[in-house]
Amino acid sequence: MNDSRRRKGLRLERARASAQFKDGKFENPSGAGPTMIKGSTLPVLGEFFFRRGRREPPAPLPVVRPHETWARQSDTGLRVTWLGHSTVLLELDGRRVLTDPVFGERASPVSFAGPLRFHPVPAALDELPPLDAVLLSHDHFDHLCAPTIEALARTRVPIVTPLGVGALLEALGVDPARITELDWHERAEIGGVRFTATPSQHFSGRGPTSRNATLWASWVIEAERRKVFFSGDTGLFPGFEDIGKRHGPFDLVMLEVGAYHPAWGTIHLGPENALTAFEMLGGGTLLPVHWGTFNLALHDWDEPAETLLSLATERGARVVTPGIGAAFEPERVAAPTPWWRAVAGPR
Repeated sequence: MNDSRRRKGLRLERARASAQFKDGKFENPSGAGPTMIKGSTLPVLGEFFFRRGRREPPAPLPVVRPHETWARQSDTGLRVTWLGHSTVLLELDGRRVLTDPVFGERASPVSFAGPLRFHPVPAALDELPPLDAVLLSHDHFDHLCAPTIEALARTRVPIVTPLGVGALLEALGVDPARITELDWHERAEIGGVRFTATPSQHFSGRGPTSRNATLWASWVIEAERRKVFFSGDTGLFPGFEDIGKRHGPFDLVMLEVGAYHPAWGTIHLGPENALTAFEMLGGGTLLPVHWGTFNLALHDWDEPAETLLSLATERGARVVTPGIGAAFEPERVAAPTPWWRAVAGPR
């Protein structure tokens, strides 16, 4: 048997051995796969065709170039740069991890159609500082961008991802020796950083025939002194409490708040459920991600951030909202910065 066939066989063997893999598909913590829409689809379709809103910014979004800050050493051992959507450059005790890198113009399988970026990426891939690892939460197009992965493959940076995603990465040119696939509750140390795959409630697939053929996960990322949590995509589920007890407290919690709808509560948090998940995880400092870059839902483009700030004030939660590309050290941020209001205007 050649190496390629053997690798595919090992991946399939590991997938079949997973407690989350049943009847040829991965499942959520509750068992069956998530329901995309709760109740009738008619109200959602009505919103899509007839709701008036501001799903895209009315003017260019401000973007910060972080290069000068990256050139300096972090004082606190934890520096974070939100590059848009779920792409975050984490600097933990001198190690660098890039999450869900999407540097393409569209979150789409093709270059000529699909959701277009609201803003340019603050730094091109070849402008990033040297990376110790790349983390992929799941295989959806707004988290796993094929052109971005093809470019990263040439740098030979290690990639950590859930079960089953490795086959796609290998097809995009990533050296199999650089791919680490983890099941929920498994841990690996890559480049001086420990990655633990933790449960999430979502789904996977890059087409109608690949639904739930690969696993999705949330992640605990820790270096020598610093530890953070990254949700990937998920709905609210009881497992957050267990993750907090097992792995917390966290120096920073990154949760998705955008591209949500009340009918999609099983697969996306939204701001209110994000705050509940944040409390279940043990609190600390919350960085909202998965908003402000692509038009992927029916809400106003800035609504997730506005709702989150309003609810956080009521519930006494500490939230940071850095500008796109602004490298910051969470301990040195006193309050959230509602930078989007200068673009959005009065609501």
